[in-house]
Amino acid sequence: MGMTFSFGQLVIDDEIAAMVKRVICGVGFDDELMGVDLIKEIGIGGHFLAERHVMDHLATEQIQATIIDRRVREDWQADGARGLHQTANQKAKEILENHKPEPLPDKMVAELKRIVKKAESF
Repeated sequence: MGMTFSFGQLVIDDEIAAMVKRVICGVGFDDELMGVDLIKEIGIGGHFLAERHVMDHLATEQIQATIIDRRVREDWQADGARGLHQTANQKAKEILENHKPEPLPDKMVAELKRIVKKAESF
């Protein structure tokens, strides 16, 4: 498996899993979240995207993609038109070069070793 594994694909899968997780959590529809008072205040044809209310909820209501490029096509093209796999491979490379994981607690390491040893005995 190590010969065919793609770290870039793992980065893509992680982003997809985050999106699925967000969808499974459901979408809220209370008056505050939907900005009912703001809609009444701004009115039909008004512009809502620049409002503080939208910014306050954007981080929790929409997944903040790290590799999926949501810019308009012209901006994406002007910036080199990098594809998803290129972006994911670059992020995977950065993670592999820079990530410093916290060490696992000794008790957890011992348990993992026990599990591996048991699996190897089969």
